[in-house]
Amino acid sequence: MGPEVAFAGRSNVGKSTLLNRLCQRRALARTSRTPGCTRGVVLFQVQLRGGDRFCLADLPGYGFAARSHDERVAWKNLLEGYLSTRTSLAGVVVLVDARRGLQDEEFQLLAYLDHLGRRAVLGATKLDKVPKAQCSKVLSHLSRQAGVPVLGVSGEVGTGREDLLRAMLGLIALDPGLWPGVAQPGTASEAVGKSHAGAAEDR
Repeated sequence: MGPEVAFAGRSNVGKSTLLNRLCQRRALARTSRTPGCTRGVVLFQVQLRGGDRFCLADLPGYGFAARSHDERVAWKNLLEGYLSTRTSLAGVVVLVDARRGLQDEEFQLLAYLDHLGRRAVLGATKLDKVPKAQCSKVLSHLSRQAGVPVLGVSGEVGTGREDLLRAMLGLIALDPGLWPGVAQPGTASEAVGKSHAGAAEDR
């Protein structure tokens, strides 16, 4: 199905809402008020109007303490196995709530991705809930902390959608010129969700 870009983040970070916004579908990815609903790796095929295809991988949310110890360990093993062995994985978008910032799990995940040699972009979600006067300061602080490109996004209102899609295409193309802050025409506005491809199997 082509190269994959994975979305990773703690439970209730707004991952499914953002995936739906990126693919211009209302219910492509299931959203819920109950954290921890995604329990496996789910793939969505995306096709650009120009014909190019790639996959989005929705990874299980982490950091939700109400799940059992065994279930949290199983999720950890699933995530680490996918990230370390998936040959079609081009890069990872790590999502963090812009209001809460980076916590231990995000630092550990970014360090693990760096150890694996996986490229990463940080998406600061729910930016619409941050006072406009504070947005630039929040993103600058996250950028200094994370050491990877940082984008402010909102699945609810669409903030940062085109920049994030452009960054994802940069991960796939291994082209830093498509990363945040570098304008490229004819990319983001053409992305539409194509199909739900089911649970991932290594290939």
